[in-house]
Amino acid sequence: MAVVSDCPLLLHGLIRVVDGAPELRRLLGAGTGGAPPHEVGEAEVVLLNLRVPVREICDQVVRLHEKGRRVVVLSAAATQTDLVLLLEAGARGYVSQWAEEEELLAALRTVASGRSYFSTNFFGDFDVHRNAPRITDREQEILRLVANGATDREIAAELNISEHTVHSHLDRLCSKTGYRRRADLTRLALRRGMAAVEPAEEG
Repeated sequence: MAVVSDCPLLLHGLIRVVDGAPELRRLLGAGTGGAPPHEVGEAEVVLLNLRVPVREICDQVVRLHEKGRRVVVLSAAATQTDLVLLLEAGARGYVSQWAEEEELLAALRTVASGRSYFSTNFFGDFDVHRNAPRITDREQEILRLVANGATDREIAAELNISEHTVHSHLDRLCSKTGYRRRADLTRLALRRGMAAVEPAEEG
C-alpha cells in the first residue's frame, strides 16, 4: 500500500502506524512535493491525506480509482456532502484525522480485503426513513454486500443464489429507490447504517 500526505509530520506518523502492521506491506510513503499524489507505483491501496478543497481530493481519487487503486481518505473534517462526493469519485473508505490508530488500521485492512469502510456516524443526521421505500430482507442483504464492494458473482456465492437472481433484486432496488449506479446504492446502504466497519483488533 501507499501513504500519501502533503503534511511531512503527519506523513511520518502515518508511515509509523502502517509499518507497525506489516501485513499491510507498505510500498511507498510520499509527500506531494515530488510526484503527483496519483503516482503511487504498484500499490493497490492508497491512504490519501491532502489539505486541499474536497474537489481537488476527489480529482486525485478519480485518477487513482481509474488505475484500479483502492483509496482511503484521511481528513480532519468532512461534511456529509463531502463524503458523498468522495464516494462518487470512487473512494473506498473515509477515516477522520481524529480517529485512533486502531480505527485507521481497521479501515485499511477492510479496504485491502476488497470491502468498503465508511463510519456510519457521518451519515447520522440524514432522516433515512422519510419517504423511504420498503426494502425486503433479501434486498437489504444485497445492499449490504454492494456497500462492502462485492461483485454480482460474489453476492450470488455469498447468498447461494444465481447471478440472474442478484440482477433481478438489483433491478428492483433501482426501481424502488430511483438509483441506477452502484455508488448511489452504496450511499443508500451507508445512510441506513449498513456500512462495513470491522472492530479494531485488541492486543
